[in-house]
Amino acid sequence: MANIQIRKYQDEDAEVVKELFTLGMSEHVPSSFTHVLKQPLTQMFLMVTFCALITSSKSFLLPVLAVTLVLAAVRQMVVYMFNKYIEATLRKDLDNIGGIYLQKKNSCFWVAESDGRVVGTVACLPAETAPGFLELKRMSVRRSHRGMGIAKALCRTVADFTRERGFPAVILYTSVVQADAQKLYEHMGYTKIREFVLPEFTAKILNFTLFEYRLDLETDKERD
Repeated sequence: MANIQIRKYQDEDAEVVKELFTLGMSEHVPSSFTHVLKQPLTQMFLMVTFCALITSSKSFLLPVLAVTLVLAAVRQMVVYMFNKYIEATLRKDLDNIGGIYLQKKNSCFWVAESDGRVVGTVACLPAETAPGFLELKRMSVRRSHRGMGIAKALCRTVADFTRERGFPAVILYTSVVQADAQKLYEHMGYTKIREFVLPEFTAKILNFTLFEYRLDLETDKERD
């Protein structure tokens, strides 16, 4: 991890932090599209469409074209959903990192810097769904700097921050399509404690599952 420095967020980091988040989320479009295609409802719809058209038209080309168009539409739907999530997240907290993460108690936002360039981010704040814990959020590492231990260092930064403030655990949420993130968190000692489907209708139809992970910490009081 040569030339890597982890420091608190500064106002001049705003645009690159938004860029990292947007790029990181956009990377999940292909895996999300694959997840949608694996769902029984999607496969049944594609099969029914193909069989109905090939039976009614007596042509092989028409159903192939129709299924291709459906697949293109499904991918655009996935892209749209991710874009809406990115826009909502930017409005919710990344447009006001200082106010949400740096001016409130038990919250913080860090960036990982390599040779003067921001290449990673992570944040934490009190968990809304688990009072008494802190929640790790906004973990992202630029693709060109992965495999260098930056994500692990960012995880440790959050754990140390949480421990120093006397909280017993860190929690986080990740999705079914973020396989690499799941492996990282499990390697860092996080345990999967719950999985659930988002309440939105589209998420239920597509079986888009979230996983809740928790890292239990030994506080200074327990060591004493």
